[in-house]
Amino acid sequence: MRNPERGQQLRDMVQKEKLPVSIIKMDVDSDDSVTAAVATATAQGGFIQALVNNAGLEANGSIEEMPLKTFRSVMETNYFGPLRCIKACLPEMRKRQSGCIVNLSSVAGRFAASPMGPYTTSKFALEAISEVLAQEVKAFNVRVAIVEPGVIDTPMARRAAQPPADSPYPQHRRFAAMFVASLGNPVPPSLVAETIREIIESETTQLRHPLGPSAAGLLQWRASMSDEDFVSWGALQDSDWYDRVHKEFGLDARPRGEQSWRRPSQ
Repeated sequence: MRNPERGQQLRDMVQKEKLPVSIIKMDVDSDDSVTAAVATATAQGGFIQALVNNAGLEANGSIEEMPLKTFRSVMETNYFGPLRCIKACLPEMRKRQSGCIVNLSSVAGRFAASPMGPYTTSKFALEAISEVLAQEVKAFNVRVAIVEPGVIDTPMARRAAQPPADSPYPQHRRFAAMFVASLGNPVPPSLVAETIREIIESETTQLRHPLGPSAAGLLQWRASMSDEDFVSWGALQDSDWYDRVHKEFGLDARPRGEQSWRRPSQ
């Protein structure tokens, strides 16, 4: 953990259930911190058989209005963070010809929708490096998997559901409303944990794992569209956009007070 002092709930569970769990300080943004944490973990537990890159930041907003430092910060954690951890663990995995690397991406790693510019860029990059890595390490019996959750009920998702400040771009406000609608039927983060465990224990060589009731359908929907049609969808006027979201995903994402009225489908 980057801040082990925030892990009291985990420590309580570990103690209560007598689990063989150690909490080690690590900041994935720091080369030195990653190197030190991997060395500590190896000293305490031996060979690292499975690496799960789960650390992540979200940032939503228009490209024009988002500070450049935000793009850098998100990329540092969501892309360079996993890369640091991979480079720290991979040499020993390659030598032993055994290991599994699970990278937590998102449907946003294959679905570039406004206002997710910083986040989706980092996840596209993570998907690409994972695909390259899988080719390089397959001959050494090291497996790579990409987990692609849809909307999962986490603090990150709850923050994304907060309405934005005033902006000339409507996508952030609409995006927040769609998250609110999706969280009406919340998918627990335990589903992600169960999927990761299954990947590690099953010896599967499947690369991508869409996760959650909306993930596979959303990716299929995007794949069925031309790039130009997708751009046009994201640029629709509010009323038309809400109608399309309701028609295609079954989500009534209109802000409260507007949900009782919808334009007829064309």
